[in-house]
Amino acid sequence: MTPERLVGSLIMGALGVRRKRSRRTLRYLTRGGGSLLTPSVLLGAAGLAWGAYEAATGGTAAGAVPPLPAGSAPPPPLPSAAPMAGGQGLPPDVLRLVRLTVSAARADGTLSPEEREQILRHAREVGAEAAVEAELAAPVPLATIVAGADDPRLKSALYQLGFSLVRADEQVTGAERIYLAQLAHALGLDPATTARLEADAAEKIQEQDED
Repeated sequence: MTPERLVGSLIMGALGVRRKRSRRTLRYLTRGGGSLLTPSVLLGAAGLAWGAYEAATGGTAAGAVPPLPAGSAPPPPLPSAAPMAGGQGLPPDVLRLVRLTVSAARADGTLSPEEREQILRHAREVGAEAAVEAELAAPVPLATIVAGADDPRLKSALYQLGFSLVRADEQVTGAERIYLAQLAHALGLDPATTARLEADAAEKIQEQDED
């Protein structure tokens, strides 16, 4: 199991891929060629932590570290490779993405039983049901989720992830706009920056091919 597959599967559950309008968002978040969810951007630091995690759990040979794509800048150093409390052993940066995805899935204040089961079903497929179920049962404040995200690239990527998830149906409700304002505040992003990040994400989502 790779961090991309774990988080990508969770994103599929959060988006509800049966909704046609969310397919472009799914492609933008999880596929190559300029998509957001790549080791060099969103999972750069997590890639290093993942090598230690899989070595400890028997997933890879000891000391193995997933390679970064050619031409990628080295990720910022990790403050610690120790898992966060309550994360079922997930590396901190991977757990952050799990928590943010779950948080964005309920940005409008609700999560129906059907939506919850869909998220858990996708988590189950990659062996992360326990970790995701724990996050669904005990939501974590946004300030806690993004704490320690100091690299500007990571801040931008986290905001674009949250924005992309809440506007997957091509509209943002009032409750979701409040959620995004709270996310921007927690990340220390000003309105001009968030407007630019939203416009960039929306443009790239629109460029994705439809089935």
